[in-house]
Amino acid sequence: MNSIKTVFLMSLMMALFLLVGYLIGGNSGMTIAFIFSLIMNFGSYWFSDKIVLAMYRAKPVTRAEAPKFYDMIERLARNANLPMPKVYIISDPTPNAFATGRNPQNAAVAATTGILQSLNDEEIAGVMAHELAHVKNRDILISTIAATLAGTISYIAQMAGWLAMFGRNDDREEGGGIGGLFLIILSPIIAMLIQMAISRSREFMADEGGAKISGNPLALANALAKISRANQVHHMRDVNPATAHMFIISPLFGGLGKLFSTHPPVEERIRRLQELAAGRR
Repeated sequence: MNSIKTVFLMSLMMALFLLVGYLIGGNSGMTIAFIFSLIMNFGSYWFSDKIVLAMYRAKPVTRAEAPKFYDMIERLARNANLPMPKVYIISDPTPNAFATGRNPQNAAVAATTGILQSLNDEEIAGVMAHELAHVKNRDILISTIAATLAGTISYIAQMAGWLAMFGRNDDREEGGGIGGLFLIILSPIIAMLIQMAISRSREFMADEGGAKISGNPLALANALAKISRANQVHHMRDVNPATAHMFIISPLFGGLGKLFSTHPPVEERIRRLQELAAGRR
């Protein structure tokens, strides 16, 4: 199923580029857009994880640099029967974390310094087990490609803005301008809807899987409550909305981030974990 969704997202990316290319440059513009979309699809499959990690200036760490955290990830990966992922730390005081990569053999997990400073060991283990559950469920490729697609749609909106501002120099100038304005309005909504479709149900599955990997549902529930409160008070620096769905708790609050939430309500996630701990699920 994830493979089908991956192909769908890549096809959608290509279709959007072709549409904008046609609106801007007719058949010749569509040809250029087709070539560009092929490059984007290739890059999103092979390099989207590196792009996201670079976006947040995530630094790879070894056992020697962060022995306690590294050993924890290694133990959890062993519990999940997964290969050891690459481990990254993001220098940001707001607690959060995400996983990325093409597959379990090429996976990476990243946590902010805020996670390591504000949560206890059991809570950190719960969070990282949640991210490893995403790896085990093979959510990471489609989530990372969705981030690339959402970013691409934002770029398309900018292209559409140029189109609406300067128009076309042929007999379809008026239609091109209207199409550009249409894309400007709809592009952010399309991007958020894609992220919502990818993320919401998968967070419940990753919560349950993470609770089983760590063996402590309540620690993960406590971690979710702490991370949620912290992100409402202190936002992460330089958050790219295209990647919000990748984090264990959305770093966006208020405005469109609230209207088009990429995550299910944290209260519902905590309730389900509490039921799991009590043996009612």
